[in-house]
Amino acid sequence: MNVLVCVKRVPDTGARFDLTDDERDINTRNLEFTVSPHEECAVEEAIRIVEAHGGQSTVLTLGADDSGEQLREALAKGVDRGILLETDDPKAWDPGATATAVGDAIQAQTDANGPFDVILFGNEAADTGDFQVGVRVAEALGLPSVSGIKGLELGDGSARALREASGGWDAFDVSLPAVFTVREGLNVPRHPSLRGIMAAKKKEIERVQPQPTEPGLRLKRLRKPEERTGSVEILGEGPEAAPRVVEILNELGVRSG
Repeated sequence: MNVLVCVKRVPDTGARFDLTDDERDINTRNLEFTVSPHEECAVEEAIRIVEAHGGQSTVLTLGADDSGEQLREALAKGVDRGILLETDDPKAWDPGATATAVGDAIQAQTDANGPFDVILFGNEAADTGDFQVGVRVAEALGLPSVSGIKGLELGDGSARALREASGGWDAFDVSLPAVFTVREGLNVPRHPSLRGIMAAKKKEIERVQPQPTEPGLRLKRLRKPEERTGSVEILGEGPEAAPRVVEILNELGVRSG
């Protein structure tokens, strides 16, 4: 089984952030970088597929030289190969241009080494939330795709993808090769071992220079959402707090009288 997983280097979205002075970018000076939780699950699934079925796993990203950090983390967890589509300005690549570059790289790898049976993406990038790249790549390559999955069962030349739905699950049967975008919760990602970290440092990352295309979207400015504030009222301790609790419930309309 030949498996490809695509990831993106993003700022830690759980951290406090500010915009640059021109409001066109996030000030990343004091931020850590990672991949989105969806992509962590995609990496884990690629490793599990090879562990169960044999074969080889590959991790690919489009980004600057420092994106190699995220590739090596995937290699440390157990992915076999890393490919960096290297560019000096990752922010210049919108979803359409990114999908074109990734699709071209996949086709080149297919021509050289044979097709990937399973191609995995996170359902959306944690920083931009585009939801587009995986679907665009599938369309460009003429492959079936299922988005937003939380379950994947592989058979002989086919797969069943499971998407969570109201009150149950939607099941999609597709032939391989196919593209899947996965959501957090598909699995529990492993942590890299010390041995894996040391081995990943010795693995060579293949570097490819993608050809830029004219972006279909142009960034005008970013807007930081207003921060929400709240307050806490201590009603008292022990039985002495009971009368105040009743008053609050009456004010909220939870009870009357």
